[in-house]
Amino acid sequence: MINERKKFYKDVSVTQSEGVYEINLDRRKLKTPSGKVFQVPSEALAIAVCTEWDKQTDKIQQHTMQLTTLCNAALDNPTGRSKQQVITSILHFLDTDTVCYRQDLPVDLVELQTNEWDPLLEWFNNRYDTDVTSTMSILPPTIPEDTRSKLQHHLMTHNDWALLGYESAVQSLKSLVVAFALMDRHIHVERAMALSRLEEQFQISKWGEVEWGHRIDHMDLQARVAAATLFVHLVTETAHIIKKIAV
Repeated sequence: MINERKKFYKDVSVTQSEGVYEINLDRRKLKTPSGKVFQVPSEALAIAVCTEWDKQTDKIQQHTMQLTTLCNAALDNPTGRSKQQVITSILHFLDTDTVCYRQDLPVDLVELQTNEWDPLLEWFNNRYDTDVTSTMSILPPTIPEDTRSKLQHHLMTHNDWALLGYESAVQSLKSLVVAFALMDRHIHVERAMALSRLEEQFQISKWGEVEWGHRIDHMDLQARVAAATLFVHLVTETAHIIKKIAV
């Protein structure tokens, strides 16, 4: 059951306080689940979060507020994870990356995967100087340690908030390769969704979709991916302010 509660405010606003931005519900400051004052490092992100709260109707639907959820995770860090643990979680998807696992039948699906995924893998390896390959085996492709090291170094250059956005996108897309291409602006959200759901969409084209079911799932997933992407871009240039919030 989706957690909903009655809307208890009328107006939503943004205020700046000592270089960070806060959200006000009427005259009360928004707080995180752990009770911290909700503070974000950029005005653009604050406005985006403000919009999520402003769009709520009679009931607050928390599952529709993806940016708020990401900010809460960054501010509260409820599981106490370190930066390295988040990076390890992201890199774990290299071993199960959707675009690395190929079918050998039917032929038209094999051709579709080759035509859609091979150019992306080629771009990824050229962009990050890596050696990620595909396989038709049930065993994962061999990922060289040098490749893991280079991708870890790239992720280490991002601040803690941005890494949560990366992780959310990778988990939603079930692909590190697609998520990196999205964050790098090589592809857009709709293209990322199509690439990550290639086999599923192939099956739907053959057998049809469950009325509303697939479509609602697709829209929910796309909203999460879009929010994660926007979140990363909005917090990437604010590392110095994020450090201030964390103190």
